[in-house]
Amino acid sequence: MRRFNLAVLAAVTLSTGLAAAPAQASEASESYAGRRPLGIENCTATACHFDVPPGTYDVKVLLGGEAASSTSVSGETRRSLLPETSAPAGERVARSFTVNVRTREGEPTGPDGTPGLDLRLGGSAPALAGIEVTPARHARQIFLVGDSTVCDQPGDPYSGWGQQLPQYLCKGLSVANYADSGESTVTYLADSRLWATVQPQIRPGDLVLIQLAHNDKTTDGATYRANLEALVAGVREKGGKPVLVTPVVRRWFNSDGTLDNNTALLVNGLGVDHPAVIRSVAADRGVPLIDLTARTKELVESLGVEASKTLYLYNEKRDNTHTSVHGATLYAGLVRDEFVALHLVPEGLVRVG
Repeated sequence: MRRFNLAVLAAVTLSTGLAAAPAQASEASESYAGRRPLGIENCTATACHFDVPPGTYDVKVLLGGEAASSTSVSGETRRSLLPETSAPAGERVARSFTVNVRTREGEPTGPDGTPGLDLRLGGSAPALAGIEVTPARHARQIFLVGDSTVCDQPGDPYSGWGQQLPQYLCKGLSVANYADSGESTVTYLADSRLWATVQPQIRPGDLVLIQLAHNDKTTDGATYRANLEALVAGVREKGGKPVLVTPVVRRWFNSDGTLDNNTALLVNGLGVDHPAVIRSVAADRGVPLIDLTARTKELVESLGVEASKTLYLYNEKRDNTHTSVHGATLYAGLVRDEFVALHLVPEGLVRVG
């Protein structure tokens, strides 16, 4: 891998006042004030590490070099932050994004991870000409409440769609992914590391996407509905905007090539049709709905039995529930499309290319 010229890296500066971040993050930023600004010594040819406290940060990168380049940026626990971006030989391309930095940087019940902000360069011919990291003052947070199909998966070949979502968003929108493997509506509300940690951080105008169903295998219909309503009410209590998301389908085909069965469409052993309940709660409570069940069903069926294997981990694990990086990226793209269609975020803050 070709080493970029560190001499052309812009200095990284930090200031106080982390808007749209938890109170403890703002205090940490204030305590950081007065220290020597971070600079080019924090980057190598393939990665950067910034010794910053938890909070929300804007990152501006300048991509390109003497030869034609193609660079992507990921960070923290395998989050895709910037899609692969080309720059002609001798030219520079500027891109910006906003990133959430927190302790337990991946799954909320997982390990703490590495303190600070870690970025990694990828792509077929990566070239970084400059970088600037500053505390975000006007970022809008998008919280994700979900399970293993949404979360920041710690290792290959797994990936949740929430892990791929940041690459579709521009500076000003940050994804705080609090999805966690194995969680149901029951356990998410009960565990202090989950809902009790997320709710206090919600600020007026923040979006909170809720996709919980895969693990509600023994949850009765009345309890499932009540739990969804409790999550919706909790978001609104803090001035946030709840968005209900039906679960991604399982890749479980009928002989006729359709997914019209209880396993694929998340109907549990008690006969609770999770997507149907979610749609009903959304309608009754006036909550925006992203029908990811319908969207993923359409995509999987259009690909067919063989081609759809690449969306999931069938080839690697015989797993028809959890998605590959490829599948998670496509599913995150469907969520991005719904952001635009439902006017949940300004179009100018969404990457459409």
